[in-house]
Amino acid sequence: MSEIQRYGNSKRWADVVVHRGVAYWVEVAEDMSLDARGQIAQVLAQIDATLETIKSDRTRLLQVLVYMADEHDGSVLNELWDAWVPAAHPPVRAMVQVGLGKSCKVEMVVMAATLGA
Repeated sequence: MSEIQRYGNSKRWADVVVHRGVAYWVEVAEDMSLDARGQIAQVLAQIDATLETIKSDRTRLLQVLVYMADEHDGSVLNELWDAWVPAAHPPVRAMVQVGLGKSCKVEMVVMAATLGA
């Protein structure tokens, strides 16, 4: 059986879980006072930081599920996403509108291969 690694454990969740060379995690903006553009940019930067922590990079992204509070912010997401994701290495991506609560504009669920995969 493959070992499961957990980073940033709390009683309710882990920040990142790695199993068989695939990392799973969720990102929301640290600053909820930002507008959608600011929160999306912050979440993408946070994904970069997590990728670095797990010794991976954007070319190893497998899937990103994007939850948006307002589907009309999809054009902002696409603009920032297209500038951020490596053109030759896009992951599978879906975007859905959901009720995120409070002032959260975006939440992203990420899966990425680690260098050990």
